[in-house]
Amino acid sequence: MSDSTKRLLALAVVGVAALACSDLTNDSANSVALTAAFQTVPVGFSSNTSSFDASGDDGLPFLPGTMDRPESSNRGPGGGGDRDDDRDHHDGFGGRLRGLLMGGGLGPDFIGAIAFGRGRGHGPFRVFNLPSTCTFDSATGIVTCPDRVERGLTVKSWFVFKDDAGTAQAKFDTLSTNLVNVKISVSGTKTREDGSVKATVDHSSDRTVEGLAPGKTERKVNGVGEAHETVNGTRDDVKFTAVRDANDTTTNLVIPIVEGRPTIPSSGKVVRNMKVSITPEGGTATSKTRREEITFDGTNVISVKITQDGATKNCTITLPSKRLVCES
Repeated sequence: MSDSTKRLLALAVVGVAALACSDLTNDSANSVALTAAFQTVPVGFSSNTSSFDASGDDGLPFLPGTMDRPESSNRGPGGGGDRDDDRDHHDGFGGRLRGLLMGGGLGPDFIGAIAFGRGRGHGPFRVFNLPSTCTFDSATGIVTCPDRVERGLTVKSWFVFKDDAGTAQAKFDTLSTNLVNVKISVSGTKTREDGSVKATVDHSSDRTVEGLAPGKTERKVNGVGEAHETVNGTRDDVKFTAVRDANDTTTNLVIPIVEGRPTIPSSGKVVRNMKVSITPEGGTATSKTRREEITFDGTNVISVKITQDGATKNCTITLPSKRLVCES
């Protein structure tokens, strides 16, 4: 095995874990830290509906970086900031994880960051990208929208709108629509500007939001999302294949409606998984996994169970500080 191949294997073992990894950078403007494997989501997944914050999609295919600093001086996944902040994030399982949760953290709808009433939308889970050119099939109740291109990827979307009686509607009506189901698929290829790597993606999501009609006292959300990204490229003269899979399930997330202010979900659960595998040409695949189970009970203390490569810790996030603290 060549020295460069050994180097990439070592890089995968240390870096992909995204929990006790180094700051993997180089001087190239197109370089992305290997730690972004867990701190970001597969490219294009922000066009779907999921619990991952949109900031977790940096718009670039995953690329392993180069270890150029000793571990004692490294920042954690996500980079940025100074090392003193690392002491506030105790979910590292022997290391430190910068940021709250993987994939950019939870979206604002999930953490009471969007108020009901006028202003930012009409409360959480109320923003729908529905072009005027969509067509309604009265036989199925499905609204089909034309394909669109976002960041060079093809996005397909379908909607179902229903009033409080369960009758299908041709479009969203602010006075009567109570339920919206949206299905989205994203597919295509994305190449980094320097041509070093090319990603092929295939994502899907399906979310239903109830309680949208005026006068409702709570909003309920159920949904699933799946992302798949296969990356082929060259790093430090080593050809590699990286596969990244992410998925999440939102189950009976209930948000009390309080006019004029945001509210934290009173119940419900979100489960998020991610797996990353790197295989250098002629080498052996190295895989790492992470699972986050997030439970809401109406208080500002959110329960989070994190499982990293089979090892589990119980943690909490306290809002609004968003500090993630795990058991020692």
